[in-house]
Amino acid sequence: MAKAYDHLFKLLLIGDSGVGKTCLIIRFAEDSFNSTYISTIGIDFKIRTVDIEGKKIKLQVWDTAGQERFKTITTAYYRGAMGIILVYDITDEKSFENIQNWMKSIKENASAGVERLLLGNKCDMEAKRKVRKEQATKLAQEHGIRFFETSAKSSVNVDEAFSCLARDILLKSGGRRSGNGSKTPGTQLKTGDKRNASKCSLG
Repeated sequence: MAKAYDHLFKLLLIGDSGVGKTCLIIRFAEDSFNSTYISTIGIDFKIRTVDIEGKKIKLQVWDTAGQERFKTITTAYYRGAMGIILVYDITDEKSFENIQNWMKSIKENASAGVERLLLGNKCDMEAKRKVRKEQATKLAQEHGIRFFETSAKSSVNVDEAFSCLARDILLKSGGRRSGNGSKTPGTQLKTGDKRNASKCSLG
């Protein structure tokens, strides 16, 4: 029997508690939204298969708890992740400031050269915005990664962000099967940007 997919990519969402990680995953995997989700306890995952560059990519998307007391559980899941999505809430300045700490966690716990993506969630709440788009764009450029503003509630940019990360992983794995230990993982994205400029906006 033919395999149902060509590649399996494990993605991890990290960020402070309450930024909307669970809502983003449910929107992506099930195309639904519920404003009354309780905080994730420990770790959970959803699966969705997408078509990228003519390949069927099965995405296993892991949802992590943002609370400090679950850090020891969630760090174990960094190692096998091929892509990590850092999420902050555009109405919560502290969650954006903490992205630097989450970046540090990736450096300490994830495989070298893992693909990363920055997401500013809740962009439907423009009236309550505390983090300017320019601030996040600057941070993403400093780290050499892509940036999107998303809304799990209205579905803005959710599919685009996940698909973009999957495409970057596919291009990287196609170009180099092993030895992803480059010092600057963002440099490979620069070449990918040119090839996929029409498909992957930077937010």
